[in-house]
Amino acid sequence: MQTIKRTTTDSKDFQKLVVLLDQDLAIRDGEDHAFYAQFDKLEKINHVIVCYQDDVAIGCGAFKEYDSKTVEIKRMFIDPDYRGKGIASTVLGALETWAKEFNYNSFILETGKNNPVAIALYKKSGYKIIPNYDQYENIETSVCLKKVSN
Repeated sequence: MQTIKRTTTDSKDFQKLVVLLDQDLAIRDGEDHAFYAQFDKLEKINHVIVCYQDDVAIGCGAFKEYDSKTVEIKRMFIDPDYRGKGIASTVLGALETWAKEFNYNSFILETGKNNPVAIALYKKSGYKIIPNYDQYENIETSVCLKKVSN
């Protein structure tokens, strides 16, 4: 049975998944990994989703405030053994629902060009590619996306 839990970065299950995420990103990002890793700190992230399959943590995601109407989606990861089953869409939807409860209606995120599956997921979920923002502005390997909800 699949369950979604709202938690914080203090969650041991979330922390274990983030270790796996960082290992995956180190391979995908190659020599660019150190640049991206500096923006993946867990400070200022108080809203975390962990997805469980039969009490095993299999996926996660988080959000933090970007501005008064917008949150930035962070630390999305699904265990490779569970990919292709719609879990990432479930986690993303749970994050959006939770953010809406705090009256946020806009969602932004950054991913890498070397992660076409993630880009496809976000596009399928209604996100549009936007100009790279903030620290990603002139980074050729970054792709930034945004979704505005009604």
